Amino acid sequence: MSTTAPTPRTAPPTPPAGTHRSGRLGRLGRYAATNTRTVFIAWAIVAVALGIFAPRVETALSGAGWQANGSESVQVRDLVKSEFAGLNSTGLMVVVHSKAQTASSPAFQRTVAQIAAKLKADGRVASVSLPQAGQTISRDGHTAIVMAGAKADANTMVRAADDLKAPLTALGTKDVQVALTGASGMWSDFNAANRSAMMRSEAFSWPVTLGILVLAFGSLVAAGLPLLLTILGLMASAGSLFLLTKVSPISIWAMNFALMFALALGIDYALFIVMRFRGALFGRHENRVDAVEETMDTAGKAVLFSGVTVLISLTAVMLVDSPAFRSMALGIMLSVVFILAATLTLLPAVLGKLGTKVDNVSLPWAHHGEHRSARFAAWGEYLWRRPWALGIATVAVLGALAVPVLTLSTGMPSIKVVPKHDTSRQGYELVQQAFGIGAPGALQVTAPAADAARVRTALLADPAIAQVTPPQPGASGKFVLLQAVPKVDPSSKALGQAIDRLRASLPAGAMVGGAPAENHDLETELHDKTPLVIGVVLGLGFLLLLIALQAPLIAAIGVLTNLLATGAAFGVAKLIFQEGHGASLLGFESQGFLDAWGPVFFFAMIFAISMDYTVFLLSSAKEHWDRTGDPKEAMVGGLAHSGRVIFAAGAVMVAVFLTFALSGPLPPKEMGIILGVAVLLDALLVRLMLVPILLRLTGTKAWYLPRWLDRILPDVKFGH
Repeated sequence: MSTTAPTPRTAPPTPPAGTHRSGRLGRLGRYAATNTRTVFIAWAIVAVALGIFAPRVETALSGAGWQANGSESVQVRDLVKSEFAGLNSTGLMVVVHSKAQTASSPAFQRTVAQIAAKLKADGRVASVSLPQAGQTISRDGHTAIVMAGAKADANTMVRAADDLKAPLTALGTKDVQVALTGASGMWSDFNAANRSAMMRSEAFSWPVTLGILVLAFGSLVAAGLPLLLTILGLMASAGSLFLLTKVSPISIWAMNFALMFALALGIDYALFIVMRFRGALFGRHENRVDAVEETMDTAGKAVLFSGVTVLISLTAVMLVDSPAFRSMALGIMLSVVFILAATLTLLPAVLGKLGTKVDNVSLPWAHHGEHRSARFAAWGEYLWRRPWALGIATVAVLGALAVPVLTLSTGMPSIKVVPKHDTSRQGYELVQQAFGIGAPGALQVTAPAADAARVRTALLADPAIAQVTPPQPGASGKFVLLQAVPKVDPSSKALGQAIDRLRASLPAGAMVGGAPAENHDLETELHDKTPLVIGVVLGLGFLLLLIALQAPLIAAIGVLTNLLATGAAFGVAKLIFQEGHGASLLGFESQGFLDAWGPVFFFAMIFAISMDYTVFLLSSAKEHWDRTGDPKEAMVGGLAHSGRVIFAAGAVMVAVFLTFALSGPLPPKEMGIILGVAVLLDALLVRLMLVPILLRLTGTKAWYLPRWLDRILPDVKFGH
């Protein structure tokens, strides 16, 4: 391995069939292509063994978990559950409202009694607290609240809300309205709305995806291969997630994200592998086994590095100490593992079996003889001639789009993420109208019994607190519970500031909890961990690219250019979701901020997908550099051999992600817009323009490897 630019040399002659000196992946590909029966049986066993559990996964996944483990608010939740009849943030809140009747009316009281009976009959309810004058009955008497204490954990209480909201709503009459609300009710409605939105989006995206794949591959048979990988990956992932729920709660969002990544990576990897296979099979007239071996020895190696990079990016999300985040990252990682395994074993077996039939049912204009694109080669030549003008223009566009991110504001989801017709939102708004704007987000403050008076005085002294209930003694007599009703909306920044003030000023031993405090603590955890997650993702991504490409400068270019597309995507998100531009067109109500999980979670997802394109482009460029030592051939040849794959994969991903922006509640819209814009900008402006331009401007320096580093790194080649 040389530390300076090698002199250009011609490619070595192709060895006779069957005598290739392949690496491990090439040999694995040859084995799969010559032992298709064994590979098919093995995958059939995996599909059946895990697939039988797949239909049960949705009912087993959890609906909660949005908390910061070990936080003060979680400690309060656990203490209230054990000491105060389960009346914590996960308990159920049932709102009873009538315009014509009051809480003293017989019909109103009958409805309340029926609600209490329904709640008491549920084994997940620890206690039922009937409406009390001055506390849970409004001044005009037209609205009352029935509280149900939680006997189970947060996830089980969301399931209780799933089961009870329809029967409870049915207890209402034409004069009396009943609505289940509270944190568990909100998560129940929120998850149901997201689930239905994801299903609608998926139903729309599959035919769109197939259509784009047919155009990209030029063959219906070849276009079906990514969908084969996706289906198998999903079956195995879903079954594995179900089994994992027996060990630990897994967020229902894990399955949603697993589906998206299975589709995304199945398409990316199949495109890269099949394009290379067709070039070897039809372009160089190799037999199908040799074509598979060459493909896996080159493109397969790039896919492996890409998959490992994706796993590393998602592993960094585990640094956020929240069950929902960790289980979502785990769900995506499972889908990546299965898609990667299928790509490296099942796909070469299928290609070995199909051979020339891979182009069956092809379009009349499909060209399959060479995976080098003449159009992208011409585009590379154009970029080589005019790097400065196009490079400056690209950076200017990305920079202008990224500027708004400097004033990006984040927050935990407000009630606006729940559809207006859902009972949790209706109940929430009824409580605000009857008891005040902050009433749905009352803080729960626990304290030693001896400090009850001092704690109540301190709470009443805070400018953000409107009302404090008398101290309620706990079961052991050691603690008291006070409910502090804010003057401000539960999702406002002012309440978060009040929580921090109270924690600093209350007597030692007093703790502040409740649903708003849990949101505040998770937001703080996300804010604190975001720089660490981003740093870890960038650092490990650079290290992996360094190993793969054997060149520090080009590895740094590959990683740092990801930040431009990411920053631009979040800049667009700030204009849309924080400032509300296009809200009526997209059909959502702006919260005035971006959901707090966006920066950390979407960054990891964007980086993971972008690294696919980075590895495909730069591994191809590295292959040409190793063969010729010519920086122009590395740039132009790399773009010619990977540009079509990147363009097609990017088109599919943009189409898939933008379907999520057209349906459902706000969070899927945020995800669809941010990921769709990021992939669009990354594929078109970064991978197909900026990175090739930087390869042109850095020339031989891009591939320079210091001697001391050469001695440390493993020798990785992408040529066959």
